[in-house]
Amino acid sequence: MLEEALVVLATAGGTAVVQAAGTQAWDGFRTRVARLLGRGDGVRERAELERLDRTASTLQVADSSEVEQVRLRQEASWQTRFEDLLEDLDGVDREQVAAELRALVQEQAGAGTLTAGDHGVVVRGRVEVRADHGSVAALRVGDVTLGNPPLPGPPQG
Repeated sequence: MLEEALVVLATAGGTAVVQAAGTQAWDGFRTRVARLLGRGDGVRERAELERLDRTASTLQVADSSEVEQVRLRQEASWQTRFEDLLEDLDGVDREQVAAELRALVQEQAGAGTLTAGDHGVVVRGRVEVRADHGSVAALRVGDVTLGNPPLPGPPQG
C-alpha cells in the first residue's frame, strides 16, 4: 500500500494528464508520461502513447452534458496507472519516479496558469454563454463585448 503522499501525487498526475490533453503542451507532455510509465521498454511506451491518445480523443468528443463525468473517469484511470507504477517500485527507483512525476505535474500546473484582472473570470474548458426565456447574456473580452448592446437613450449632460 502506498503512503498518502504518493497517492496524492498519483492523483495530481491523473489530473495533469486530463488537463494537458488537447493543449499545445500535449505532445511533449504525453511523450514524457509514456516514457515514465514505459520505464525504458519501447513496446510499453508505445502502448502508453496509444492509451494517452485515446484519453485525449475521449475528452475531445465528450458531449457537453457528460464532459465532467468523462474527465473524472479519465483522471481516476490515470491516477490508478501512476499508483500501480509507484507500488511496483522500491526505494531509490520509487523516489526517482516520484520525482519525475512531481516534475510533470508541476510543469503542467505552470503551463496552464491563467490569471484574470479585476472583474475577470478564469475558466478552464468550455464556456457557454446563453440567453433564454427573455433573459440577456453577454461576454466581454478586453474592449470587445458580445451580447445585447445597451439601448440608446436620451443624451446625458
